[in-house]
Amino acid sequence: MNDTERRDNGLLYLTDETLAEQMNQARRILQKLNTMDRTDTDGINSLAKKLMVCHGDLLLNPPFYCDYGYNIEVGNNCLFNYNCTIIDVGKVKLGDYCLLGPNVNIYTAGHPIHPALRNGNYTYGIDVEIGDNVWLGGNVTVCPGVKIGSNTVIGAGSVVTKDIPSWVVAAGNPCRVIREITESDRDYYFKDRPLDAELKEEIRRRISKTSDHHQNSVKETQ
Repeated sequence: MNDTERRDNGLLYLTDETLAEQMNQARRILQKLNTMDRTDTDGINSLAKKLMVCHGDLLLNPPFYCDYGYNIEVGNNCLFNYNCTIIDVGKVKLGDYCLLGPNVNIYTAGHPIHPALRNGNYTYGIDVEIGDNVWLGGNVTVCPGVKIGSNTVIGAGSVVTKDIPSWVVAAGNPCRVIREITESDRDYYFKDRPLDAELKEEIRRRISKTSDHHQNSVKETQ
């Protein structure tokens, strides 16, 4: 196997000329993206979609950093806030409606523990998978091989070293499940602060509208 094949199979590999040039191509795009007028959101997001595999709308606030770009797959209506870094030696897959807070780091890359191997410049990459409707708070770090289930919230500053299930709030270093997300969470927007009646009605209308639109789309495809 060549080094690209070794990398893609999660094996130790060396960065050869082919991989180095692929990273340089990403760096050229990132250099332009990270120096654009911050008010040119359409231009920034258009460039981001050339860098990553995007399946819908994306809002990205520069600066943003990655190794290759093409190893990142992003669902619809995702937000990357300021200063996110994704080391995409392995593949990184994010579902729909994911929110990445400022300074979020997603790492797929690692190096051997033993210095004799590590000093040989060997690297490996293990995929990371994140479900739909996941919110990673500011300064969250996701380590290689982690899977995070849908509808989960990871608290700010957490270091996620192991898989986290769906529908939970998790936090800490290492990150651990704190509690499940339940229907009662619909009534509060922050700790013990309840939604006001006006916003409750607005949210109810939006959910109803979205549901109707989804049902119509299903009928059209049948």
